[in-house]
Amino acid sequence: MSHAPDQTHTHGKRVTTPVEAAHPLDPLTADEIDRAREILVEAGHLGEDTRVPMLLPLDPDKREVEEWRPGAPLDRRVIATLLDRPSGESAEAIVSLTRGEVDDYRVLPNREHPYGQPQVLLEEFEEVGEIVKADPGWRAAMERRGLGRYIDTCFCSPLAPGYFPDREDENGHRMLRSLTYLIPNPGDSPWAHPVEGLIALVNLTERRVVKVEDEGDVPVPMEHGNYGLDAQGPARTSLKPIDISMPEGPSFSVDGGLVQWENWKFRVGFNAREGLVLNTVSFRDGDEDRPVLTRASVPEMVVPYGDPNFTRYWISYFDAGEYLLGKSANSLALGCDCLGVIHYFDGFVADDHGHAHKIPQVICMHEEDYGIQWKHTDLEGKADVRRSRRLVVSYFATVGNYDYGFFWYFYLDGSIQVEAKATGVVFAGANHPGSEAPHGPEIAPGIFTPVHQHIFCARLDTAVDGEDNTVHEVDVRRIPMGSQNPYGNAFTYEQTQLRSELEAQRMADNEANRVWEVRSAHRTNHVGRPTAFHLIPEGKPVLMADPESTVYARANFATKHLWATQYAPRELYPAGDYPNQHAGWAGLPSWTKDDRSLDGEDVVLWHCFGPTHVPRPEDWPVMPVDYSGFWFKPYGFLDRNPTMDLPSDARSQGACAADDSAGGCCSGEASEGEGCCG
Repeated sequence: MSHAPDQTHTHGKRVTTPVEAAHPLDPLTADEIDRAREILVEAGHLGEDTRVPMLLPLDPDKREVEEWRPGAPLDRRVIATLLDRPSGESAEAIVSLTRGEVDDYRVLPNREHPYGQPQVLLEEFEEVGEIVKADPGWRAAMERRGLGRYIDTCFCSPLAPGYFPDREDENGHRMLRSLTYLIPNPGDSPWAHPVEGLIALVNLTERRVVKVEDEGDVPVPMEHGNYGLDAQGPARTSLKPIDISMPEGPSFSVDGGLVQWENWKFRVGFNAREGLVLNTVSFRDGDEDRPVLTRASVPEMVVPYGDPNFTRYWISYFDAGEYLLGKSANSLALGCDCLGVIHYFDGFVADDHGHAHKIPQVICMHEEDYGIQWKHTDLEGKADVRRSRRLVVSYFATVGNYDYGFFWYFYLDGSIQVEAKATGVVFAGANHPGSEAPHGPEIAPGIFTPVHQHIFCARLDTAVDGEDNTVHEVDVRRIPMGSQNPYGNAFTYEQTQLRSELEAQRMADNEANRVWEVRSAHRTNHVGRPTAFHLIPEGKPVLMADPESTVYARANFATKHLWATQYAPRELYPAGDYPNQHAGWAGLPSWTKDDRSLDGEDVVLWHCFGPTHVPRPEDWPVMPVDYSGFWFKPYGFLDRNPTMDLPSDARSQGACAADDSAGGCCSGEASEGEGCCG
């Protein structure tokens, strides 16, 4: 294989486009996706009626990656899910792009318990509206409600139906549920005009409405929910410009998918399901690149709703496993999504027919000033200050009414922060204005939005100084007054090793300041302790659904803050490969039944986090970003503060000079936030 992907430089930005793979972990190129399709067609597995709900790169064996050297041959493979639309039968194929062969092909038993359907197609999104609007029962319900004039212009949403064991007309069949929203005027936001109590159940294989449920006569809210400046303007003029200037260019370098920034080094990947993937993350210590993570991503999230009303009790979207976060990713824009000196990465996914589809500028990378890194003023009044900076790698995906940003921050001190940003339009229902609704507050006249959760699951294939790691839970603990605490002031910390997968199913405990420590099983630091990283959780609520509910089984990964597993190459998705209409208990609860050892093994951490959302009026008509996430921070991984050699001038305009300790910014002449004071 050839050289690095194409890199262009226009209008102050750089863009990397995957052209030809130069490393085993490079993301798929357009040619590779199209070649996979050709191989499947030649093998007789992809015909005119076959669709490709999902096509992903298949990571090579870890040992192959470790032993591979630049210029050596690559064995590039993909895994493709295939769906025959007329019959609803589906299959999974592993394709070698290098050898031009189908290595494996198996029919998926999606008609048998525990079922499970391939991901929703984009063409199915579009067809649902046509199918629903052609149904006499739905049309009659709209006419009965006096909404006949909106039949041709309304929006019929395509929503994953969940799973319920008594639904013989659903289980084993490819289904979606559809709610109806009016669009009173062209360009209006439909989410502001829900037709409450009207549901259509759609069989996608037979392309027909199986059942229409029509209950109640709640008026449709007609106050607009438009959020553009044409509806909400004029734009304020009080904000002054912020210009970010890096006259010498950014501090990072990019060679194909390889990124180097200060002491950090990693490879950027992207696929249709997980979106952004980071590989072979290391931190340079002296003349050694020390491994931290082999692979890191956010491969799943679930959005369970807490409203028992018949129009919403079934809602529990798996935005990666059912809808594909990467395939739903945005093309990002300079000055809007990303600010500063930006490097973009283009991404390629397969469309419904298996052809390559380009998402331009799908990943954004840039540097940000991040305030004070460290500061001390000595006894003589001399201040030493160093400024912090972080590297940001991010992407955004839109799934229906919600938008999700996934941000990975790399810091100068060896810390990694992961942040999920939830925004977009909250999911609206309708009720009589002023009504009491215990499961969904009224946030605008007649608009009632159900309580719900966004539970993300990060997958961290750890490699703290190598693949042999251990996992420990660390709590602080109060010591009762007595012989061990004669003055009552003492407290301590306790460390408990989690030796197996069942032991490592854990909950956060903010009262105990609980963290989880990943240690090297062989390497120690200069005080004789194992080198380690801490996973620091926020400790927000996990899944609120009852253990007897079907969503508890389907989204069982979301019932714990932490899982840890012994690495297995095909264990990538915490709810299993096909959570759509699946009966549950797939993924993490199934894999961990064997209770594999975590003592000096190749360990994978799975961390669940995210907001539990009780919507408010300020979330309407579009929701300000809600932030959630966690830290992965060195703890004895390094022998000292790695930022001692930072320059005192902070490499920024307006910063305090190295000899400025006697006066100027650092002694208080500048206002807070200017130069080095912020």
